[in-house]
Amino acid sequence: MLHLLHAKCATAVAKYAIRGGLVGVPVTTPCVIGRDALLAARDEVLDWRFKSIPASLWGRRIGDITAEAPADLFADGFLGPLVVLDGPAMEHNLRTLAGWCADRGVLLAPHGKTTMAPELFARQIEHGSWGITAANAGQLRVYRAFGVSRVLLANELLDPAALRWLGTELDLDPGFEFTCWVDSVAGVALMTEALGPRDRPVDVLVELGGAGGRTGVRDVGTAVAVAEAVRDSPALRLAGVAGYEGALAHDSGPESLATIASYLDGLRDLTRDIAARGLFGTDQVIVTAGGSAYFDQVTAALTADWGELAVLPVLRSGAYLTHDDGFYRGISPLGEHPRVAGVPPLRSALRAWAQVVSKPEPDLALLTMGKRDASFDEGLPTPRLLRRPGAEPVELTGHTVTALNDQHTFLSLAPGSPVEVGDWIGFGLSHPCTVFDKWTLLPVVAADGHTVTDLIRTYF
Repeated sequence: MLHLLHAKCATAVAKYAIRGGLVGVPVTTPCVIGRDALLAARDEVLDWRFKSIPASLWGRRIGDITAEAPADLFADGFLGPLVVLDGPAMEHNLRTLAGWCADRGVLLAPHGKTTMAPELFARQIEHGSWGITAANAGQLRVYRAFGVSRVLLANELLDPAALRWLGTELDLDPGFEFTCWVDSVAGVALMTEALGPRDRPVDVLVELGGAGGRTGVRDVGTAVAVAEAVRDSPALRLAGVAGYEGALAHDSGPESLATIASYLDGLRDLTRDIAARGLFGTDQVIVTAGGSAYFDQVTAALTADWGELAVLPVLRSGAYLTHDDGFYRGISPLGEHPRVAGVPPLRSALRAWAQVVSKPEPDLALLTMGKRDASFDEGLPTPRLLRRPGAEPVELTGHTVTALNDQHTFLSLAPGSPVEVGDWIGFGLSHPCTVFDKWTLLPVVAADGHTVTDLIRTYF
C-alpha cells in the first residue's frame, strides 16, 4: 500500500492550461520523485530513536512493515502515547481531491510542509499532483534529496547561501523546475545580487497579500513596481501571480466567505493588469492560491474565464491528505458541514492513543499525552474511543480535554464515566501540520484500526 510506490510516474496529472475557461494549451511534464531515494529511506533500521516503536521491531528495516508482513498496534508492544495514520482514510482523501481537481481543471501542488514525508509526496504525485509546495529552504533541500522535480516555494527566498545552493541545483538538473514568490523591489534586488546573471533565470511570482494577512504586496502600484524589477533582473523571470487567502479569514461564515471572494477577485485583477503591461516572461502564467479551508472558492476563481490569457491554475492545499477532527473538520468545504454537493466529505486520518495514568479527582483523569505529542494550536484533542486491554474499542462521548501540558492530557470526565486508570483513550486531532512535526515515524493502520501495514518517515 504505502510501501514503495510507482514514484517515477504521475498517471493522472492534468496536462492543460486554462484559456478562456476551456482546456486547451499543453503544459509541462508530470512531476516525479526519486525511486532510489525512497527505497534507501525504507532501508533505515528501526531502533530506540523512534518513540513508540516496540523493541520487538528493533533491528528490522522500516520497509519490512508492509500489508504482507504487518505488525499489531495493541499486541506487539507499541508504546504510548502514539499517533497513527488511517490508511483507508488517506486513500479516500487522495482520490477525492485528485478527482476534485481533475473534474474542475485545476492543478494541485499540495503543501508538503504538512507532512514532510516523501513517501506521502509520492502518493500525492501518483494521484496526479503537478508539483509539491515548500515553505523554506530547509524543506526544499529535503524535497531535492528525494528528487522532487517541480517545487513551488510559497515564500520569498532571500538567504544568499540558500540562493547560491538553488542556483547550483538548477544548473545541475535541467529537469528541476522551481518557482518562488517576490513581494518587494528590495527582495528582487537581494535575489539578483545573490544569484548573479543566469542563463537559466529563476522563476518568481508576484505575491498579493491582504490587510492583516501575511506577506505579499498590498496594492497594485507596488505589485507593478516589483514586476518591473523582475523584468529588469538578469537572474529572475516573472512567471505569474501567487496568493494565500487562508490568513484573511478563520471560519466559514458569510462575512469570511465574502472576504475570501473579494481577495480572489483582486488576485485575478492583478494578473490581468500585469499581463496587459507585458511584464510576464512566460507564455503560460501560473496563478496560484489555496489552503485547505477555502479551496472551493479558490478553484472557482482560478478556473473562471481568463479571456486570451493562458493560465495554469494551481491549488496548494496540503492538509486534505489527513484532514482532521477539529479545525478543518469545521471549515473545509468537504468537512462536517460541506459547502459542495456531489463530492464525498474528507475523512480524518489521524488518531492519537494515550493511557490513563491517574484519576486524582472524580471528574478528572490524566493521560500520558502532551504538547510534545499532539497538536493544540487550532483546538485540543477530541476523545473518541475507549479501549481496555483485550477488548475492542468502544465509542466514548461526553468527555472533554480541557488542557495539555508538556506530557499530560487533562480529561474532564462525564457523569458516570467508565474511564479507569489503565484504560486507553483514542483521540481525534486538529491541525495536521502541528501533529506530523512531533513524530519522526508514524504507523499506518488498516481499516480495523490496529493492523499496522506501513511506517511513514518524516523529515522536519
